[in-house]
Amino acid sequence: MPYAIRKAAVLGAGVMGAQIAAHLANVGIPTLLLDIVPRELTPDEAKKGLTLESPAVRNRLAASALQNLQKLKPSPLYSKDVLRLITPGNLEDDLAKVAECDWVVEAVIENLQIKKDLWQRVAAHHRPGMICSSNTSGISIQAMVEGTPESFRRHFLGTHFFNPPRYMKLLEIIPTPDTDPEVVAFMADFGERVLGKGVVMAKDTPNFIGNRIGVYGMMVTLEEMNRLGLTPDEVDALTGKAIGRPKSATFRTLDVVGIDTFCHVADNCRATIPDPEEAKIFVVPEPIREMVKRGWVGQKARQGFFKKEGDQILTLDLETMEYRPRRKASFPSLEAAKANPDLRSRVRGLVFAKDKAGEFLWAITKRTLLYAARKVGEIADDVVAIDNAMKWGYNWELGPFEMWDAIGLPESIARMEAEGEAVPDWVKEAARKGGFYRREAGKSFFINKGEYAPVPVSDRVIDIGALRETGRVVREKKGATLLDMGDGVLLMETHSPKAAIGFDIINMCKVAAEELASGRWKGLVIGARTENFCVGANVAIMLMEAQEEEWDELEFMAREFQNAFMALKLAPKPVVVAPYGMTLGGGYELCAVADRVVAAAESYIGLVEVGVGVIPGAGGNKEMLIRGLEGLPAGAQVDIQPILNRIFETIATAKVATSAREAQEMGYLRKSDVIVVNKDHQLYEAKRVVLALEAAGYRPPEPALIPAAGPEGRAVLELGAYGMFMGGWATEHELFIARKLAYVLTGGNVPAGTLVTEQYLLDLEREAFLSLLGTKKTQERMAHLLKTGKPLRN
Repeated sequence: MPYAIRKAAVLGAGVMGAQIAAHLANVGIPTLLLDIVPRELTPDEAKKGLTLESPAVRNRLAASALQNLQKLKPSPLYSKDVLRLITPGNLEDDLAKVAECDWVVEAVIENLQIKKDLWQRVAAHHRPGMICSSNTSGISIQAMVEGTPESFRRHFLGTHFFNPPRYMKLLEIIPTPDTDPEVVAFMADFGERVLGKGVVMAKDTPNFIGNRIGVYGMMVTLEEMNRLGLTPDEVDALTGKAIGRPKSATFRTLDVVGIDTFCHVADNCRATIPDPEEAKIFVVPEPIREMVKRGWVGQKARQGFFKKEGDQILTLDLETMEYRPRRKASFPSLEAAKANPDLRSRVRGLVFAKDKAGEFLWAITKRTLLYAARKVGEIADDVVAIDNAMKWGYNWELGPFEMWDAIGLPESIARMEAEGEAVPDWVKEAARKGGFYRREAGKSFFINKGEYAPVPVSDRVIDIGALRETGRVVREKKGATLLDMGDGVLLMETHSPKAAIGFDIINMCKVAAEELASGRWKGLVIGARTENFCVGANVAIMLMEAQEEEWDELEFMAREFQNAFMALKLAPKPVVVAPYGMTLGGGYELCAVADRVVAAAESYIGLVEVGVGVIPGAGGNKEMLIRGLEGLPAGAQVDIQPILNRIFETIATAKVATSAREAQEMGYLRKSDVIVVNKDHQLYEAKRVVLALEAAGYRPPEPALIPAAGPEGRAVLELGAYGMFMGGWATEHELFIARKLAYVLTGGNVPAGTLVTEQYLLDLEREAFLSLLGTKKTQERMAHLLKTGKPLRN
């Protein structure tokens, strides 16, 4: 039967339940959030004269969870506005309402009997087409619905989100033998397309895939650390970015996750894994048990393996259980690895290094790889599911089998066997065939039962690497490449160092505009695959030119930026930009000239130039004005000052949107722009938008005429800035910058109501931008940012 999720219910308003509800609201799904009924009044409730029968008391836990969502950092909400989609309730009065929902997901305490009892109650309200699932992190999915009707069990499965649900990509789907395959297929598609997740199919085994491998890796890391006498500082230096793991590495990650949570997951593995020998590895070391007893459970308790005192970070000495100052790790192989930008060769060099770092990394890598190999078929069907689970759930850059390929299968197997390890036969067969993975003609293949099979890829994914490998390059420069996406659509991929805009990207913008004018193409998509879309213009080049007083060169650069972006804006074919991650300064100005923006939901957009002592200089002020004034009745006498005030405050305070949804609310994006929750689908959707615009008879926009507010409007903006200065919220230099910004936004000295052109405003922007570059304090700001990576308030 066809399935659709129009309304959902989340049972359990704890940390995970509330955040799952938040993410459902993020994607526009009305959600019922239910928790137990409190058995006692709080002092505040008693003071108000409430009773245990009062709705405010009975719904307290769910309502409090909604309040707490607004305090969490990073925020689980795309916008506080989405909270209106979540309705709080309780499991006694409101459970029958689940019959109105298309999906019921449970996230109550990790206790099998409690879950079984709750699902028995839910089953009484089950209706055809209603899907039910548990977010358990490791309890048997099948066991919790034993005794329920078959029709209910056919619509039941596990859906294990990783914390925090908004940001963590992994969603493990765990069907039971009774689950209808249509339900599994629907939930996999829904999880990927609507929730934006990377979906892996897991078996109903203890802790599924991610936590089974991840916690095992943590346990062997602790064991090898003790064997070799390493400290938490040293282990974190070796198990972080150096080997393609998160910066938080091992112990900082445990602090963030919660040491009590880690112990719970490890205990669940130990208690439920049938093999006694395997279960032994999941015995939590006594010092960590002691930390939990003392309440030193990590970030939520403000101390765990690390504790901050003043400006100093202290590390826990696990032998003395006392905190000491952090110590910098020093290993020859680690120092050598820092100079190697290629992750695969860097990892290979580290695990085969002849120092203590190499001995440690080889030991934990060997044991984790062999464990993962033994679990293929037991916890997941293939190597792809395990690799993806570790990349998406633990933020590893390489999954276990990808890492094994990187360090070299034949060499590593030979060393393992020389050390007495038993290597599975299927792994040795993979080595003889050339590895777990291979790449051919722009497609990836993985070893599966002795033969290579295509790695499953969604039709909604456009692989930039595959375009390159199959000869689709049209033009190429150091910082950007033009590629043929197919169907007559060009892709401009930006790939400059540190995602900054330089002359190579500007030149490619002009080349792209020329290609669009040639009549060969239906439109252009601009995207990237760097960590962030774009962090702005190249500050180092601007500072160097300013310090050398190369004003003609700087004026030329600024004009070229403006001209290139305007060439894209006025191109005869549609231009769609696909931002994600940090999209700042010039990165946003590139978006602003597009016909449409197809933004990843996790896009952090802002004009932040004030932070380095300038104002936007490539059209950002102008485009914010155009957006702010769009929709005003032509010729009507409308007071535009409130609109100007909002735009001025946004730019002058360098506000950055924390999601694409918030970017729409702040005016950076239009309501007509598209938000894609799954970043992997972004280029596909951007291409669709290009083709739709072209099919609809696209015509480039007419150059805008913008009403100027003039000196009167500028006075209002300057008065607000002066108030910020007098209140201590702005420095004298920031007041100076704000006055320059006010001058540009109000059209300079022309009378109020004068219609000015886009080029006129661009000229004002460029003049103000260059004049600020010439000031000592702006140059100090730029130098400080380049040196420290942090803004300077001077």
